Amino acid sequence: MTSDDSAPAPRVRPDTQSAERVALEQWLDFQRETLALKCQGLDDAQLRTASVPPSDLTLLGLVRHMADVELAWFRRILTGEDAPWNYDDENDEDRDIHVTEEDTWEEAHATWRKEIAQARANAAGRGLDEPGVRKTRRGETVDLRWIYLHMIEEYARHNGHADLIRERIDGFTGV
Repeated sequence: MTSDDSAPAPRVRPDTQSAERVALEQWLDFQRETLALKCQGLDDAQLRTASVPPSDLTLLGLVRHMADVELAWFRRILTGEDAPWNYDDENDEDRDIHVTEEDTWEEAHATWRKEIAQARANAAGRGLDEPGVRKTRRGETVDLRWIYLHMIEEYARHNGHADLIRERIDGFTGV
């Protein structure tokens, strides 16, 4: 199965003038769809192709990682839910990034989209100044605004990685 079979939602450029919350949500969605576009049209083997040695970072691993990042911030921190990690492995703390031949785009994409939908539902109705229920690993309390900004930063950083990985796979650049 190629990643085209689960085509991403259209990527919409954020408005140039909008209310703060609208801007944050639009920029986060833009970054989410940028990652989806970087994966579009590739088969599972290509999505498992690592960047460059010694790194084992792949597009499939990035999507799996972002599924767990969505879970961490919007379920565990924001709402206090004791949600289990999607890609937990007591022998490999980076199991989300470390993919095997058995890991598929179909599963990773569905898990990632499920976590995005849950993130949206958990943020709906909360004010930007509303603090999360749980503290971060550093013992900090963060509000929804901080979570949005952090998620935009997290996606933007990993989308830079995705740019390089995708270019290595088939020469595709841009987006």
